[in-house]
Amino acid sequence: MNLRVWGTRGGLPVPGAATTVFGGNTSCIEVRCGAHVLILDAGSGLRGLGQTLRPPFVADLLLTHTHLDHVCGLPFFAPMFQSGAKVKLWGGHLPRQQLLEALTSMLSPPLMPDLLGALPAPLHLQHFHPGARLTPKPGVIVETAPLNHPGGAIGYRVSADGKTLAYVTDTEHPATGFDRNAVELAKGAGVMIYDAYFDAADYPRHVGWGHSTWQHGVELAAHAGVGKLVLFHHNINYDDSRLARIEEAADRLRPGTVVAREGLCLTL
Repeated sequence: MNLRVWGTRGGLPVPGAATTVFGGNTSCIEVRCGAHVLILDAGSGLRGLGQTLRPPFVADLLLTHTHLDHVCGLPFFAPMFQSGAKVKLWGGHLPRQQLLEALTSMLSPPLMPDLLGALPAPLHLQHFHPGARLTPKPGVIVETAPLNHPGGAIGYRVSADGKTLAYVTDTEHPATGFDRNAVELAKGAGVMIYDAYFDAADYPRHVGWGHSTWQHGVELAAHAGVGKLVLFHHNINYDDSRLARIEEAADRLRPGTVVAREGLCLTL
């Protein structure tokens, strides 16, 4: 299992001189299970990923939720508009009809020109209920769980060939202890990509926003027996210098921890 980070931010894209190291695009992770392509979230980083993919191929795009930072790349994902490419969208944080309406609105007036009419085939949405166990391809197992985020969100645990990746973003723990679903997703994973939108010093002013801290990520990784921790979904106000300090501090607490940056590649 190989993964590559295409977008690291939460909230909205923040391009500029202060974000060149860790990146300014929003959430998007490419996961390769052999020849099969899984995509975690459709933030603005999805555009760059799309420029590297050439039909024919089949891809499964797993959405955590439909807040704009996680779907804004969809209208700019070139393979969706090319014959020979099959892109299946998976989602479960909303009822099917509501989710379909949210996605089609991203490709329709007045938010966009009529991009639905440019698709070579109807939008393919595979709806599931939170907690479902998915098999997008034989040998690839995706476990799902609801996370604590306004409007709902889904966490994913991807397993293939004895390797496991946990994608736990846009989540918040209770006042004491850990969210049970986050623990189950993370348990024993080789890599956990984790929502570290806040530093512990900033978090108390944002309780209830549905986001976590890098310190909670370090604690959860230790509690759940995670191999490598990747801090993700960076705060739009945290520039490269601040994220570098966070990475240094996190690595001291849990050696090997990294702050996700665009272009980061890992092999499980």
